[in-house]
Amino acid sequence: GFEHVGPEPTSGGDTYNASEIVDEFIYFGGWVHAPAVYEGKRNSKSTIAFYNKYSHVHVYDVDNDEVRLLWKETIGKRDEWAGEISNIVYDPINDRLLLSRLDGHENLGVYALSRDGKDISRISDTPSLKGVLVKEYACFDSSTPYLGISPESGFRGIQALDLVTNKLEKHIIENYAEISKDGFGVFAPLTGTMGSAYGRVFTFVRGGLVISDIFNGEHVFIRLFDFLSGYAPQRTVALSLGGGILVAYNAYTHGILRPFTNEEKPLSERLDRILGPTVLLYITPPIARIVGVFGARITSMERVGNYVILGTCSMANLGALNAAPIDAGYKEVLPVNVDMLLCSKGIPVEFNVSGSFVLDMPFGGIPLYGYKYPKIIVKSSKENVLEVYEYTALMEHEEAEKELMKLKEGKNVIDLGGYSGIVSFRFEKPDEKAKIRILLE
Repeated sequence: GFEHVGPEPTSGGDTYNASEIVDEFIYFGGWVHAPAVYEGKRNSKSTIAFYNKYSHVHVYDVDNDEVRLLWKETIGKRDEWAGEISNIVYDPINDRLLLSRLDGHENLGVYALSRDGKDISRISDTPSLKGVLVKEYACFDSSTPYLGISPESGFRGIQALDLVTNKLEKHIIENYAEISKDGFGVFAPLTGTMGSAYGRVFTFVRGGLVISDIFNGEHVFIRLFDFLSGYAPQRTVALSLGGGILVAYNAYTHGILRPFTNEEKPLSERLDRILGPTVLLYITPPIARIVGVFGARITSMERVGNYVILGTCSMANLGALNAAPIDAGYKEVLPVNVDMLLCSKGIPVEFNVSGSFVLDMPFGGIPLYGYKYPKIIVKSSKENVLEVYEYTALMEHEEAEKELMKLKEGKNVIDLGGYSGIVSFRFEKPDEKAKIRILLE
């Protein structure tokens, strides 16, 4: 259907799983270069110009086997683009499509598009990547754009649209430390994906999970797989399964294979370092457990009969100066038995982390459910203290249990078999030379 946007060759598609089903119609959106303008290589830099990068929404009419373009937009600039369509929520009360737009330079926020594509209007100018329905509310993240990363970047709360009154309510997170199970904040909680269950919004971010109760204006932050790296639940989906939520935390979502600037080099070191495998996490509060282990990343999930169909890819989404005229990575559609997922436990996992990826900040957030022999091995360059925090995936606030472990210089093997639930860690003194292995068996 991309030929409806512009001439070939086309490049792009949907990197955020923006799709929605209404009766016999499948709506899908994203972005596409039409035509793609590959500028070739100069001094090893490979670029694509963004003059013809369009944000778009298509519809597939299943009954008539027909694809139609509903809407497209470009700002026609070489190095900037209009906000991509990263999520579509159907509004069943007003019979319209609600679009999230965060990735881009202009026209960001939440938009309403008529189902015939003729009318579009902005509902909120606060950037949003994802959205879900909770009762009669359409709930969207309030986030910073994906242009530059700072400690404050990422998810900053929920904007909830009452579909009956059309009133927009905002539930802002002022301080992550105040809502965190282990009492600490989080660096750059970039929005990944979102789910709806138990009358709450589950927003999966880099570093963990925020559970938001829009009816009481409360948020709870649960640290999960938090390292100063690109390990995150990004460019994937949260799938409703068995009343709980299945989500992927991806090992390699974004990459900069060849850094060219002083800003890109440290970012590349963190994005391209693989700390552990991609995991599938199944959340049924107060339990969060690992039910699958995979390679670089899981890009999509859908339930079909007794299978969860996974879309997988062996390559990250690459930086602007790493463009190529061909596709990158091996892509696969992988069916996984639902019974196997729901009953699995104790799948071996290892995270291998340098002390420079944790500094004096909390790290981890490792679910231990189902593991008989979990442990953490720290090769310390000096005497230190490891703080261990134990908590659960309970949706309400709880104070984590804290224990102190003395570390000697050299190798320290700490048995985590006495803990249950989820554990995060923190060094009393930063040790950038430390080597950390978290082993789950």
